[in-house]
Amino acid sequence: MKPKITIIMATYNRAHFILETLETIQNQSIVNWECLIIDDGGTDDTAEVLASILKQDLRLQFLHRPDSYQKGLPGCRNYGLDMAKGAYVIFFDDDDIVHPENLKIGLEVLETNNVDFCHYQKLAFETERPLIVNNPITFQQYLTKADIDKVVSQEIGLASCTVLWKKSCFNRVRFNENLLYAEEWECYSKLISENFKGVVISNVLYYNRKHANSNTGEFYSNNPIRRASKKEAILLVIKNLKEKQLLSSSLLRYFVTQATDFKEYNLFTQIITLLELSIFEKLKWQFFYSTFPLRLSVYKLKITFRKI
Repeated sequence: MKPKITIIMATYNRAHFILETLETIQNQSIVNWECLIIDDGGTDDTAEVLASILKQDLRLQFLHRPDSYQKGLPGCRNYGLDMAKGAYVIFFDDDDIVHPENLKIGLEVLETNNVDFCHYQKLAFETERPLIVNNPITFQQYLTKADIDKVVSQEIGLASCTVLWKKSCFNRVRFNENLLYAEEWECYSKLISENFKGVVISNVLYYNRKHANSNTGEFYSNNPIRRASKKEAILLVIKNLKEKQLLSSSLLRYFVTQATDFKEYNLFTQIITLLELSIFEKLKWQFFYSTFPLRLSVYKLKITFRKI
């Protein structure tokens, strides 16, 4: 039977977590799926750990990323997209927990509302396995290009593993393989700017494991590779928004604010150069950028005094 949904899972040295993740995928309430496990050149015993489960369940496939795709999550995911047989695709990480109704609910929302994607919520955990709760589907809102500000600023956080997509959404848009962090933010922002339409639901259908060795953990530990990638992702998102004439004043303010955290890359100057602003606009944003730390300190003081 041809799978209706393709699950794409990049993996790298996660032998100690991946079986638990795959078991929650096998426990999905619908069965018509395939799971492509894309090895990114790991050096642990993942292949040996998976040998038994791969024999038992042919829906699970263990593949090695070809050299024609760059090393990293984006390359693995792009390879998975090229190999996917399902009409729908979803990206799961190799160290998390998936709600048993994840695929069923996402598919029902997509088909009922005739949209391109379904975005649900996630819940973080560290060591203790989360309590799985079954709730009725709770509609939150439709999501379109008109909401690009909320997506880019992550007011609506389209995390890599919280969206079920029609595979056709990726016909022209792929993950940037030069990025080693924030690749899903850059990719998903571009997809929304292409005017694909989706539905946001309030249901928690995914549980992400927090640990220091994750890409996110490394970013917040000031890993220079992850930070440099986020800086590049910011510039790529700005370039795309500029080309599509979707860069609002509020979004530019957001990016300039972000630049204050990337002074080592001189990100503010790169943003201003990319946008080709007039002299007046340059001076206005230079003033905003220079005074932002002071205004932020005053704001925090006000919040503190209000709590006293």
